[in-house]
Amino acid sequence: MARYRGAACRQCRREKLKLFLKGDRCYSDKCSFERRSNPPGQHGQARMRKVSDYAIQLREKQKVKRMYGMLEGQFRKFFQIAEQSRGVTGENLLRLLERRLDNTIFRLGFACSRNMARQIVRHNHILVNGKKVNIPSFLVSVNDEISLKEKSRKVETIQDSLEAVARRGVPSWLALEQDNFKGKVTSLPDRQEITMPIQEQLIVELYSK
Repeated sequence: MARYRGAACRQCRREKLKLFLKGDRCYSDKCSFERRSNPPGQHGQARMRKVSDYAIQLREKQKVKRMYGMLEGQFRKFFQIAEQSRGVTGENLLRLLERRLDNTIFRLGFACSRNMARQIVRHNHILVNGKKVNIPSFLVSVNDEISLKEKSRKVETIQDSLEAVARRGVPSWLALEQDNFKGKVTSLPDRQEITMPIQEQLIVELYSK
């Protein structure tokens, strides 16, 4: 599947927001966004013209896509599922994105970024309810148990990520047993726990045109 291969910090600069795409580096003084936050490109420092409502909606969608590391086709499918589900479409969409296995691994602290979490899942390090799952977009459900394979528990990058989990914290819809290298989905994600500045209604308006 195609994937963005460019500089991660360039995406943060384009969205004028730190998206925490590079894990621990984003929390340090080495973060490129802290040193140069203007948009990339030749005219990045030029005064911005007045933007249309469509441009604002498009920018919001691009920001969320980049945050969760998704391409347009997959993101649109998630929106269609959210639209067909009961409840508020925008909140449904964010809950679905949070329930992705790669995001759940990141939230539990097994990975320092979603990109690293995708690699961990694809490289067969993860068990869901005791069975191997290597699909990053797999949706976890309530009472699912996510654990690391026995051999994977010795991977240095995973151990380092778990040691740093205290800085980020684990959302209340997940329960982490750090010593046992496993976690459990105790409830569905709550909109209030998604602290990144996301205006999901703009995405709904964009796709509803």
